[in-house]
Amino acid sequence: MKQPSLDILMSKVDSKYTLVIVVAKRARQIMEEAKHEDLAKGVKPVSISLEEISQSKLNYECNPEPSVQC
Repeated sequence: MKQPSLDILMSKVDSKYTLVIVVAKRARQIMEEAKHEDLAKGVKPVSISLEEISQSKLNYECNPEPSVQC
């Protein structure tokens, strides 16, 4: 599986930090499922999650923490 371009991935998220967090969380979900068809082919979970983001199969929602007032 060929890795998607960073330019394509960055157009789907707002920062590199967000990209890393979203990909890591999705890769963990794929590992927990352990019956993903691409895992049987030897494709790594991180590669699968990057591909899902580039194809807009995976969406995320940012929930900023409320600020603390003194």
